[in-house]
Amino acid sequence: MVSNADVIRRRIESLFAGLTLPHDFDAPIGPLTWYGTGGAASCLAHPTGPEQVAALLRRCADSDVPVYVLGSGANLLVADTGVTGLVIQLDAPAFNNIEYAPATSGGEQRHIIAGAGVDLAKLIMTTARDGLAGLEPLAGIPASVGGAIHMNCGGKYGDIGSVTAAVHCLDRLGQPVHRSHTQAGFAYRHTDIAEPIILGATFTLTETDPVKLRDRVKEIFAYKKSTQPLAEHSAGCTFKNPPKSITAKGAGQLIDEAGLKGLRLGGAEVSHRHANFLVLHPGGSADDVLRLIRAVRFKVVETTGIELETEIAVWGESDLVIW
Repeated sequence: MVSNADVIRRRIESLFAGLTLPHDFDAPIGPLTWYGTGGAASCLAHPTGPEQVAALLRRCADSDVPVYVLGSGANLLVADTGVTGLVIQLDAPAFNNIEYAPATSGGEQRHIIAGAGVDLAKLIMTTARDGLAGLEPLAGIPASVGGAIHMNCGGKYGDIGSVTAAVHCLDRLGQPVHRSHTQAGFAYRHTDIAEPIILGATFTLTETDPVKLRDRVKEIFAYKKSTQPLAEHSAGCTFKNPPKSITAKGAGQLIDEAGLKGLRLGGAEVSHRHANFLVLHPGGSADDVLRLIRAVRFKVVETTGIELETEIAVWGESDLVIW
């Protein structure tokens, strides 16, 4: 019997006819995530420009091939079973540009355009050095610009959506779509962006004293370093904070009050430093993390009646139901 994975693999093999771009079959993508574990993808492609991405999207739509986009892998867990489909990584120079729009005479605001593949930390440091404020609240959050936009990443100091003027995408047929701030539908760890590919974004930043701005970046990063297990393998905050209408307590506090700090299943453990971080020790697996996610959710529901929603993305056939 031919498996679904075999069928998808054959379809993917036909996608690259006439296209010259790097790609690997049975590519181990789990090690590319911050967890550093998980299975392989049917294929991992590295298009060199938007035209190649558009061509791949059209062919995937015609062949009914699932498409995934891999950024920095910071907010992602790849199941041990791997991913059946085409994974696209926008790591070519064409997706790593930072462009400054001309300054408006007499104005304090500046627009910059950053490609989806730009490292968020690099963008924060670049704009801070140039005295452009707005992205510094995101200091210490590992992400690519595309991934950060997709989930509207942020924390106690603010989110990326608040300074995003427009998002530049490709739809499933490879056609360009430009969403305004309003059309992007930024909300807590959410956007309304349905397009499979984010090519980049335009940000509205404010001119300020670069010395004070760099000091602010260092201050925010130092706070996160002191309160979060940044040096360990994790995907950042595992669960979203519940709506304020349900409780004023964050997910980390609920997990802590349920007595779960230090709970360990296999190689996965609830961090002693911050309960909303599930860290993975050497030798641990993606399945260990998934089992710990289920255990934490069950215990928090049992003790508080509140069901936590995952913030991290989980890829793979075994992840579709993680309750």
